[in-house]
Amino acid sequence: MIQLTFAAAFFVGIHFLIAGTRWRDRLITRYGERIYRGGFSILSLAGLVWLIYAYRQAPYIETWGQLQWFKPIAAFLMLIAFILAVAGVTTPNPTAVDGEPLLYEAEPAQGMLRITRHPFLWGIALWAAVHLIANGDAAALVLFGSFLILTLGGTRSIDTKRQRQFGDRWAKFAAATSNIPFYAILERRNRLEWAEIGWWRIALALVLYFALMHFHSSLFGVSPLF
Repeated sequence: MIQLTFAAAFFVGIHFLIAGTRWRDRLITRYGERIYRGGFSILSLAGLVWLIYAYRQAPYIETWGQLQWFKPIAAFLMLIAFILAVAGVTTPNPTAVDGEPLLYEAEPAQGMLRITRHPFLWGIALWAAVHLIANGDAAALVLFGSFLILTLGGTRSIDTKRQRQFGDRWAKFAAATSNIPFYAILERRNRLEWAEIGWWRIALALVLYFALMHFHSSLFGVSPLF
């Protein structure tokens, strides 16, 4: 558990202490955008590999145990997580790397961005929360808790970074969207347009979801339903 704790601290720490702060700006000024991105990608990949390895080596220490009654709920929540994540990856977004030019378009908040400007991160956050609850052991608490903290904190970190970089352009986009899903729609700052999301994105999410449900037992040794 000690190695897993250090791996989690490293993985979360490099994102919060470098990527989301003015240290990032200083590193880019000194070394350039490409070198910074390359170096940070290597650090992130190394941290992720270490985190997964440490999790696999960690002993099983039960906390609340596996909750059988939660599995049907988890299956439904995971479907939502897949839709958010797939739509987040495939929808052009000013919050993504190289997506900044979208801020200069007349209406950059379309499709899934009307629901939340961070659909991918919310999808990962939901995945992490579901698995944290469903597994019920100390190692899962550290692993999935790390992803949950990173993704939820990452939404605010990205917003702060983009505000610092793009000022009024970002403020206009943020005013028409929300971090929390559906909040901008509830406040009537935006509207829901299902057609803009793209039915092919929903279909792709469903295919990936049912594929993972089918192979979950063979891949991870645990049935997601029974």
